[in-house]
Amino acid sequence: MNTVEKQIETLRNELREHNYNYYVLDSAVISDYEFDIKLQELQELEAKHPEFFDANSPSQRVGGEVTKNFETIPHEYRMYSLDNSYSKEDLLDWEKRIKKLVDGDVQYTCELKYDGASISLTYESGKLVKAVTRGDGFQGDNVTANVKTIKSVPLQLKGDYPPKFDIRGEIVLPFDGFNKMNEERIEIGEEPYRNPRNTASGSLKLQDSAEVAKRPLECLLYNLTGTDLGVKTQSESLEKARQWGFKVPDAAKLVNSIDDVLEFIDYWNTHRHNLPYETDGVVIKVNSLQQQEELGYTAKAPRWAMAYKFKAEQVSTKLNSITYQVGRTGAITPVANLEPVELAGTTVKRASLHNADQIEKLDIRVGDEVYVEKGGEIIPKILGVDLTKRPVDSLPTQYITHCPECQTELVRQEGEAQHYCPNYNGCNPQIIGRIQHFISRKAMDIEGLGGETVALLVNEGLISNYSDLYELTKEQVIPLERMAEKSAENLIQGVEKSKSIPFERVLYALGIRYVGETVAKKLARHYKSIEAIENASEEELVNVDEIGIKIAESVNAFFSSEENIFIVNRLKQFGVQLEMSAEELIGKTNILEGQSIVITGVFESISRNELKKLIEDNGGKVSSSISSKTSYIVAGDNMGPSKKDKAEKLNIELINEYNFLQKIIKK
Repeated sequence: MNTVEKQIETLRNELREHNYNYYVLDSAVISDYEFDIKLQELQELEAKHPEFFDANSPSQRVGGEVTKNFETIPHEYRMYSLDNSYSKEDLLDWEKRIKKLVDGDVQYTCELKYDGASISLTYESGKLVKAVTRGDGFQGDNVTANVKTIKSVPLQLKGDYPPKFDIRGEIVLPFDGFNKMNEERIEIGEEPYRNPRNTASGSLKLQDSAEVAKRPLECLLYNLTGTDLGVKTQSESLEKARQWGFKVPDAAKLVNSIDDVLEFIDYWNTHRHNLPYETDGVVIKVNSLQQQEELGYTAKAPRWAMAYKFKAEQVSTKLNSITYQVGRTGAITPVANLEPVELAGTTVKRASLHNADQIEKLDIRVGDEVYVEKGGEIIPKILGVDLTKRPVDSLPTQYITHCPECQTELVRQEGEAQHYCPNYNGCNPQIIGRIQHFISRKAMDIEGLGGETVALLVNEGLISNYSDLYELTKEQVIPLERMAEKSAENLIQGVEKSKSIPFERVLYALGIRYVGETVAKKLARHYKSIEAIENASEEELVNVDEIGIKIAESVNAFFSSEENIFIVNRLKQFGVQLEMSAEELIGKTNILEGQSIVITGVFESISRNELKKLIEDNGGKVSSSISSKTSYIVAGDNMGPSKKDKAEKLNIELINEYNFLQKIIKK
């Protein structure tokens, strides 16, 4: 290393350390002026010697890179959402579920739940290589250039970090910085920003990273993700992350019981108002990573974590009117239109009234003064009515009898909470909603086509169902509002590209009532093709693992419609994947069909996730708890004594990972 290169590297290391002291430890050892002088010296040396450029140099934090379109990229490890709790009873129920599934004592880490924009950072060889927004949990937007400008995000780690890992956290905007930004906006005659959370989230999608660099954003980290990370507990992972250079809030606490958790919650419910950031609750996690692995995930959330939400802010306002929305399944949702009111940093004008029963239960009427809160501080909901302010001429609300869009008489099935419009093929919001569902990210993920454009296409008479998308031409869509030649090309290309989406996602995209992502996956893997599902009887469908009578009836009803059969056949003609491909079928069998298998302990030759995949690929079901229905247990090291006892009492066979692999190979 020559003298100049050494000088540059020394300055970079010094600046990284000062940056860490100031933005992570809140403990500056040099003045801002001295820091700026050193930074200027580094910038001048780098300008003269571009051969020593480093994308992770402290000089790169000023931004300047412009991103016109943020690339959507998949997360290597899914970003799950958390289940919410609002009471001690919720937490005690959660603890009971945990104790049933894992052996031994359970410790918990309690961490504050900061309200910002979720982010996943990827590091390789100690360098930041990628920053991706949460998106839908499966994929998000690449905002690396913008995140690099955030001073509390280390560009180069220190210490004994793993060669590659992801770390998840929250991009937040401290109150002080938010207030200062708003003062400046008001001074120049601009509208002030509504709240720190939305401003932080919006900052990540600014096209010019130099503009992001001007905003006082911070990044608070809370979760390591990857393999061979060298940690055994959540509390240890937080401490390691601090040592590597991340800003990890020091409020986190390791506790031994739900009573200790509640003590932590009570303390922060009061003291959170003194924090420099927005926070809306506490996240409680099982501390042991092995126990976390044992507990696993539901379709939407980890079983080993729970978010406790602080009591939401409430306000009262006037109910001006009730209107009714029609969803893609024909479900009618009544909506309360309110006198605008400030609530938890946003202006609330509308709230869902859910269904006729809810309206009757609240006895809510137009003209009432109503109490509103943000459920989970996101979705506004009406809690009740201030009867002391009810007008004397008030009349009870009469729920509508006909569809507000197509005037068809509504139906309400026995046991159903909602009314439905049965005009499946002739009610515009249902048609638009089904196509919007079809193109959505988790379904066909058609790039270049959004919900508003779908509505335009339907209203202009260019499409009337989702199979019509595959006949669209560039010439047809160019005349549409806000549609240029390039966007028209992107739309047509996006539709063409969707023909390679795998069958299980196409099945979900069809919008069959009650067939969500998980059910679509089960049906696709069991039946392998749309024809097989179409020809299956209700009895046969119910025999598929986790398919109940309601789902079976809905699937049958969908395929008993000639219109639906016509649309599905058109999709087939256009080349949409309506059966599992040869590649997908490799390694998939039905040899474990009807078997419920429990995985427990630590394994040598295969990971728990690989074992789960093998079971599912071969038609089996992975169960989280031992019962009389358990076929056998694949047991690794450290299997808990209570699970062993239960297995012996129920006379359930225990096999190791090698025996299990032999079972599959032999058959």
